[in-house]
Amino acid sequence: MTRRSLLLALALLAVVAFATPASPARAETGDNSPSASTHAAKFENFLGSLHLQTGNIPIASAKASLLLAPGYSFLPAEDAQRVLTKLWGNPPDDKVLGMILPSTDPHVLLDSDNWAVVVTYVADGYVSDADAAKIDYAELLQKMQKGTEESNPERLKQGYPAIDLIGWAEPPHYDEASHKLYWARNLRFKKADGTDDGRSLNYDIRVLGRRGYLSLNAVAPINELGKVRADMPQVLDMTDFDAGERYADYNSGTDKLATYGIAALVAGGIAAKAGLFAKLGVLLLALKKFIIIGIAALAGFFRKLFNRNKAR
Repeated sequence: MTRRSLLLALALLAVVAFATPASPARAETGDNSPSASTHAAKFENFLGSLHLQTGNIPIASAKASLLLAPGYSFLPAEDAQRVLTKLWGNPPDDKVLGMILPSTDPHVLLDSDNWAVVVTYVADGYVSDADAAKIDYAELLQKMQKGTEESNPERLKQGYPAIDLIGWAEPPHYDEASHKLYWARNLRFKKADGTDDGRSLNYDIRVLGRRGYLSLNAVAPINELGKVRADMPQVLDMTDFDAGERYADYNSGTDKLATYGIAALVAGGIAAKAGLFAKLGVLLLALKKFIIIGIAALAGFFRKLFNRNKAR
Protein backbone atom coordinates (compact mmCIF):
# COMPACT_ATOMS: atom_id res chain seq x y z
CA MET A 1 0.00 0.00 0.00
CA THR A 2 1.37 3.45 -0.85
CA ARG A 3 1.79 6.10 1.82
CA ARG A 4 -1.00 8.13 0.19
CA SER A 5 -3.38 5.17 0.31
CA LEU A 6 -2.49 4.45 3.92
CA LEU A 7 -3.21 8.01 5.00
CA LEU A 8 -6.49 8.08 3.11
CA ALA A 9 -7.48 4.81 4.73
CA LEU A 10 -6.65 6.16 8.18
CA ALA A 11 -8.69 9.27 7.46
CA LEU A 12 -11.67 7.21 6.39
CA LEU A 13 -11.45 5.02 9.47
CA ALA A 14 -11.38 8.18 11.58
CA VAL A 15 -14.56 9.43 9.92
CA VAL A 16 -16.31 6.16 10.77
CA ALA A 17 -15.02 6.25 14.34
CA PHE A 18 -16.00 9.83 15.11
CA ALA A 19 -19.31 10.17 13.22
CA THR A 20 -22.47 9.95 15.33
CA PRO A 21 -25.17 7.43 14.34
CA ALA A 22 -27.59 10.25 13.48
CA SER A 23 -25.09 12.01 11.22
CA PRO A 24 -26.17 12.06 7.56
CA ALA A 25 -22.64 13.00 6.48
CA ARG A 26 -20.79 9.78 5.72
CA ALA A 27 -18.24 9.30 2.95
CA GLU A 28 -18.88 6.67 0.29
CA THR A 29 -17.37 3.74 2.17
CA GLY A 30 -19.74 0.82 1.70
CA ASP A 31 -19.46 -1.69 4.55
CA ASN A 32 -18.25 -0.22 7.84
CA SER A 33 -15.73 -3.00 8.43
CA PRO A 34 -13.70 -3.73 5.28
CA SER A 35 -9.92 -3.66 5.34
CA ALA A 36 -8.00 -0.39 5.29
CA SER A 37 -6.77 -1.12 1.78
CA THR A 38 -10.35 -1.50 0.55
CA HIS A 39 -11.26 1.83 2.13
CA ALA A 40 -8.29 3.52 0.50
CA ALA A 41 -9.05 1.95 -2.88
CA LYS A 42 -12.62 3.26 -2.78
CA PHE A 43 -11.37 6.76 -2.03
CA GLU A 44 -8.83 6.59 -4.84
CA ASN A 45 -11.33 5.13 -7.31
CA PHE A 46 -13.86 7.82 -6.49
CA LEU A 47 -11.37 10.68 -6.85
CA GLY A 48 -9.96 9.11 -10.01
CA SER A 49 -13.42 9.08 -11.59
CA LEU A 50 -13.76 12.86 -11.34
CA HIS A 51 -13.25 15.01 -14.44
CA LEU A 52 -11.45 18.18 -13.40
CA GLN A 53 -11.45 20.95 -16.01
CA THR A 54 -9.17 23.97 -16.39
CA GLY A 55 -9.06 27.13 -18.48
CA ASN A 56 -12.20 28.73 -19.88
CA ILE A 57 -15.30 26.91 -18.59
CA PRO A 58 -18.71 27.68 -20.13
CA ILE A 59 -21.73 27.45 -17.81
CA ALA A 60 -24.25 27.10 -20.61
CA SER A 61 -27.45 26.95 -18.56
CA ALA A 62 -26.55 30.25 -16.88
CA LYS A 63 -25.16 31.86 -20.04
CA ALA A 64 -22.00 32.56 -18.09
CA SER A 65 -18.39 31.41 -18.03
CA LEU A 66 -15.44 30.92 -15.71
CA LEU A 67 -11.97 31.91 -16.83
CA LEU A 68 -9.95 29.87 -14.36
CA ALA A 69 -6.56 31.16 -13.28
CA PRO A 70 -3.63 28.69 -13.29
CA GLY A 71 -3.81 26.33 -10.33
CA TYR A 72 -7.62 26.28 -10.17
CA SER A 73 -9.97 23.65 -11.55
CA PHE A 74 -13.67 23.02 -12.03
CA LEU A 75 -15.82 19.96 -11.45
CA PRO A 76 -18.77 19.80 -13.89
CA ALA A 77 -22.32 19.38 -12.61
CA GLU A 78 -22.53 15.60 -12.44
CA ASP A 79 -19.21 15.21 -10.65
CA ALA A 80 -19.89 18.09 -8.27
CA GLN A 81 -23.23 16.55 -7.32
CA ARG A 82 -21.52 13.20 -6.71
CA VAL A 83 -18.98 14.85 -4.41
CA LEU A 84 -21.74 16.57 -2.47
CA THR A 85 -23.82 13.44 -2.04
CA LYS A 86 -21.36 10.52 -2.10
CA LEU A 87 -18.31 12.10 -0.47
CA TRP A 88 -19.81 14.78 1.77
CA GLY A 89 -23.21 13.25 2.49
CA ASN A 90 -25.50 16.03 1.26
CA PRO A 91 -29.04 15.41 -0.02
CA PRO A 92 -29.22 15.34 -3.86
CA ASP A 93 -29.52 18.72 -5.56
CA ASP A 94 -29.74 18.81 -9.35
CA LYS A 95 -29.44 22.62 -9.35
CA VAL A 96 -25.70 22.41 -8.68
CA LEU A 97 -23.85 23.43 -11.86
CA GLY A 98 -20.35 22.67 -10.69
CA MET A 99 -17.64 23.28 -8.15
CA ILE A 100 -14.51 25.47 -8.23
CA LEU A 101 -11.43 23.99 -6.52
CA PRO A 102 -8.18 25.77 -5.51
CA SER A 103 -6.09 22.98 -7.05
CA THR A 104 -5.90 20.63 -10.02
CA ASP A 105 -5.46 17.65 -7.67
CA PRO A 106 -8.79 16.06 -6.63
CA HIS A 107 -7.29 15.15 -3.24
CA VAL A 108 -7.96 18.76 -2.26
CA LEU A 109 -11.53 17.57 -1.64
CA LEU A 110 -10.20 15.65 1.37
CA ASP A 111 -8.08 18.49 2.71
CA SER A 112 -9.77 19.84 5.86
CA ASP A 113 -7.98 23.18 5.58
CA ASN A 114 -9.05 24.07 2.05
CA TRP A 115 -12.14 25.56 0.48
CA ALA A 116 -14.41 24.59 -2.41
CA VAL A 117 -16.95 26.83 -4.14
CA VAL A 118 -20.29 25.36 -5.22
CA VAL A 119 -21.84 27.08 -8.24
CA THR A 120 -25.58 27.41 -8.86
CA TYR A 121 -27.74 29.76 -10.90
CA VAL A 122 -31.03 31.40 -9.97
CA ALA A 123 -33.13 32.65 -12.91
CA ASP A 124 -35.49 34.87 -10.91
CA GLY A 125 -34.91 37.87 -13.13
CA TYR A 126 -32.96 41.11 -12.90
CA VAL A 127 -32.21 41.96 -9.25
CA SER A 128 -32.37 45.71 -8.73
CA ASP A 129 -29.51 47.16 -6.71
CA ALA A 130 -31.40 50.36 -5.89
CA ASP A 131 -31.54 49.43 -2.19
CA ALA A 132 -27.87 48.46 -1.88
CA ALA A 133 -26.66 51.67 -0.20
CA LYS A 134 -29.62 51.82 2.22
CA ILE A 135 -29.43 48.38 3.83
CA ASP A 136 -28.94 48.19 7.60
CA TYR A 137 -26.90 45.00 7.77
CA ALA A 138 -26.91 44.92 11.58
CA GLU A 139 -30.70 44.81 11.59
CA LEU A 140 -30.71 42.28 8.75
CA LEU A 141 -28.34 40.05 10.72
CA GLN A 142 -30.77 40.00 13.65
CA LYS A 143 -33.59 38.86 11.36
CA MET A 144 -31.35 36.18 9.86
CA GLN A 145 -30.40 34.94 13.32
CA LYS A 146 -34.06 34.66 14.26
CA GLY A 147 -34.87 32.83 11.03
CA THR A 148 -31.96 30.44 11.53
CA GLU A 149 -33.14 29.61 15.03
CA GLU A 150 -36.68 28.97 13.76
CA SER A 151 -35.33 26.52 11.16
CA ASN A 152 -33.46 24.41 13.72
CA PRO A 153 -36.32 22.12 14.82
CA GLU A 154 -36.73 20.94 11.22
CA ARG A 155 -32.98 20.45 10.83
CA LEU A 156 -32.81 18.37 14.01
CA LYS A 157 -35.88 16.39 12.98
CA GLN A 158 -34.15 15.36 9.76
CA GLY A 159 -30.95 14.36 11.53
CA TYR A 160 -28.87 17.47 10.90
CA PRO A 161 -27.25 19.69 13.55
CA ALA A 162 -28.86 22.91 14.69
CA ILE A 163 -27.19 26.14 13.52
CA ASP A 164 -26.31 29.22 15.54
CA LEU A 165 -25.59 32.22 13.30
CA ILE A 166 -23.00 33.99 15.46
CA GLY A 167 -22.51 36.99 13.19
CA TRP A 168 -20.75 38.34 10.13
CA ALA A 169 -17.35 36.84 9.50
CA GLU A 170 -17.17 39.32 6.63
CA PRO A 171 -19.78 42.12 6.43
CA PRO A 172 -21.68 42.32 3.10
CA HIS A 173 -19.99 44.31 0.33
CA TYR A 174 -21.59 45.27 -2.98
CA ASP A 175 -19.48 46.48 -5.90
CA GLU A 176 -21.68 48.76 -8.00
CA ALA A 177 -19.22 48.67 -10.91
CA SER A 178 -19.02 44.88 -11.30
CA HIS A 179 -22.45 44.14 -9.78
CA LYS A 180 -20.97 41.50 -7.52
CA LEU A 181 -21.93 40.98 -3.89
CA TYR A 182 -20.11 39.02 -1.19
CA TRP A 183 -20.32 38.37 2.54
CA ALA A 184 -19.47 35.68 5.09
CA ARG A 185 -21.27 34.18 8.07
CA ASN A 186 -19.76 32.69 11.22
CA LEU A 187 -21.71 29.54 12.07
CA ARG A 188 -21.74 27.31 15.12
CA PHE A 189 -23.35 23.87 15.08
CA LYS A 190 -25.21 22.34 17.99
CA LYS A 191 -26.25 18.79 18.76
CA ALA A 192 -29.81 17.90 19.73
CA ASP A 193 -28.89 18.21 23.41
CA GLY A 194 -27.60 21.75 22.86
CA THR A 195 -23.89 20.94 23.20
CA ASP A 196 -21.37 22.43 20.80
CA ASP A 197 -20.74 20.52 17.57
CA GLY A 198 -18.12 22.68 15.85
CA ARG A 199 -17.91 25.89 13.83
CA SER A 200 -17.67 26.69 10.15
CA LEU A 201 -17.51 29.49 7.62
CA ASN A 202 -20.25 30.32 5.11
CA TYR A 203 -18.75 32.63 2.44
CA ASP A 204 -21.22 33.74 -0.22
CA ILE A 205 -20.78 35.44 -3.60
CA ARG A 206 -23.54 36.64 -5.89
CA VAL A 207 -22.80 37.75 -9.46
CA LEU A 208 -25.75 39.68 -10.86
CA GLY A 209 -26.80 39.26 -14.47
CA ARG A 210 -29.51 40.29 -16.87
CA ARG A 211 -31.91 37.44 -16.08
CA GLY A 212 -30.78 36.24 -12.67
CA TYR A 213 -27.63 35.67 -10.66
CA LEU A 214 -24.82 33.20 -10.17
CA SER A 215 -24.58 31.92 -6.62
CA LEU A 216 -21.14 30.85 -5.41
CA ASN A 217 -21.01 29.31 -1.94
CA ALA A 218 -17.62 28.65 -0.41
CA VAL A 219 -17.20 25.65 1.92
CA ALA A 220 -14.44 26.13 4.50
CA PRO A 221 -13.62 25.81 8.21
CA ILE A 222 -13.94 29.08 10.17
CA ASN A 223 -10.22 29.16 10.97
CA GLU A 224 -9.49 29.50 7.25
CA LEU A 225 -11.30 32.85 6.90
CA GLY A 226 -8.04 34.63 6.13
CA LYS A 227 -7.21 32.25 3.30
CA VAL A 228 -10.74 32.35 1.90
CA ARG A 229 -10.83 36.15 2.13
CA ALA A 230 -7.54 36.32 0.21
CA ASP A 231 -8.66 33.84 -2.49
CA MET A 232 -12.23 34.98 -3.14
CA PRO A 233 -11.35 38.20 -5.04
CA GLN A 234 -9.65 36.02 -7.65
CA VAL A 235 -12.72 33.76 -7.79
CA LEU A 236 -14.83 36.89 -8.31
CA ASP A 237 -12.59 38.02 -11.17
CA MET A 238 -12.85 34.59 -12.86
CA THR A 239 -16.66 34.70 -12.96
CA ASP A 240 -18.86 36.64 -15.37
CA PHE A 241 -21.90 36.41 -17.61
CA ASP A 242 -21.53 36.15 -21.36
CA ALA A 243 -21.82 39.21 -23.61
CA GLY A 244 -25.45 40.26 -23.89
CA GLU A 245 -26.36 38.58 -20.59
CA ARG A 246 -24.62 40.95 -18.21
CA TYR A 247 -26.25 43.25 -15.70
CA ALA A 248 -25.84 46.28 -17.96
CA ASP A 249 -27.67 44.48 -20.77
CA TYR A 250 -30.99 44.49 -18.89
CA ASN A 251 -33.95 45.71 -20.97
CA SER A 252 -36.79 46.95 -18.78
CA GLY A 253 -39.21 46.63 -21.67
CA THR A 254 -38.68 42.93 -22.26
CA ASP A 255 -36.81 41.37 -19.33
CA LYS A 256 -38.20 39.99 -16.10
CA LEU A 257 -37.62 41.98 -12.91
CA ALA A 258 -36.99 39.99 -9.72
CA THR A 259 -39.44 40.59 -6.88
CA TYR A 260 -36.62 41.24 -4.38
CA GLY A 261 -33.43 43.27 -4.07
CA ILE A 262 -29.93 43.04 -2.61
CA ALA A 263 -31.09 42.63 1.00
CA ALA A 264 -33.03 39.48 0.13
CA LEU A 265 -29.98 37.99 -1.57
CA VAL A 266 -28.01 38.35 1.65
CA ALA A 267 -30.85 37.03 3.82
CA GLY A 268 -31.47 34.14 1.45
CA GLY A 269 -34.31 31.84 2.38
CA ILE A 270 -35.26 33.93 5.40
CA ALA A 271 -36.40 36.87 3.32
CA ALA A 272 -37.97 34.56 0.75
CA LYS A 273 -39.88 32.67 3.50
CA ALA A 274 -38.39 29.41 2.19
CA GLY A 275 -36.37 28.54 5.29
CA LEU A 276 -32.63 28.02 5.59
CA PHE A 277 -32.97 24.25 5.39
CA ALA A 278 -33.82 24.52 1.70
CA LYS A 279 -30.84 26.76 0.95
CA LEU A 280 -27.62 25.21 -0.26
CA GLY A 281 -25.19 27.68 1.28
CA VAL A 282 -25.72 26.84 4.94
CA LEU A 283 -26.64 23.21 4.37
CA LEU A 284 -23.40 22.36 2.61
CA LEU A 285 -21.28 23.70 5.40
CA ALA A 286 -23.29 21.93 8.03
CA LEU A 287 -22.54 18.65 6.30
CA LYS A 288 -18.96 19.00 5.16
CA LYS A 289 -17.98 19.96 8.68
CA PHE A 290 -18.66 16.39 9.81
CA ILE A 291 -15.70 15.30 7.72
CA ILE A 292 -13.64 18.25 8.97
CA ILE A 293 -14.34 17.40 12.62
CA GLY A 294 -14.18 13.63 12.10
CA ILE A 295 -10.60 13.73 10.82
CA ALA A 296 -9.39 16.58 13.03
CA ALA A 297 -6.72 14.36 14.55
CA LEU A 298 -5.33 13.64 11.08
CA ALA A 299 -5.56 17.16 9.67
CA GLY A 300 -1.78 17.52 9.84
CA PHE A 301 -1.34 14.35 7.78
CA PHE A 302 -3.69 15.71 5.13
CA ARG A 303 -1.78 18.97 4.87
CA LYS A 304 1.57 17.21 4.57
CA LEU A 305 0.22 14.75 2.02
CA PHE A 306 -1.42 17.42 -0.11
CA ASN A 307 1.65 19.68 -0.05
CA ARG A 308 3.86 16.74 -1.00
CA ASN A 309 1.64 15.89 -3.97
CA LYS A 310 1.72 19.46 -5.23
CA ALA A 311 5.51 19.47 -5.10
CA ARG A 312 5.81 16.39 -7.35
